[in-house]
Amino acid sequence: MLSEFRAFVMKGNVVDLAVAVIMGGAFGAVVTSLVKDVFTPALAAIVGAPDFSALALQIGDSAISYGAFLNALISFLLVAFAVFFFLVKPMNIMLARMNPKEEAPKVTPEDIALLREIRDLLKAR
Repeated sequence: MLSEFRAFVMKGNVVDLAVAVIMGGAFGAVVTSLVKDVFTPALAAIVGAPDFSALALQIGDSAISYGAFLNALISFLLVAFAVFFFLVKPMNIMLARMNPKEEAPKVTPEDIALLREIRDLLKAR
């Protein structure tokens, strides 16, 4: 039973997943700090208010707190911006440099003429 457990834990997928979860948590803290400590104050300097949670629409006895929704939406967009420009874009650039794409061979008029000739010969059979 212990040997089976050891074999399960030592599988590449389990170890990779554990590392991904740990790194994701650490990266999440970095992105959260970037949004909270850098982007939100910069947005507050432009817009004038870093927190919209006080905004609400009063209808009868109930209040629609659209300010909290605005805060969540802005936070989401800032996190998406940070993840895209600081993780996804650099990774795509790095992968493109590591794995350059082979260009498709250029088709010349001679190639087209040869293909037509082959087609005509096949039709004649």
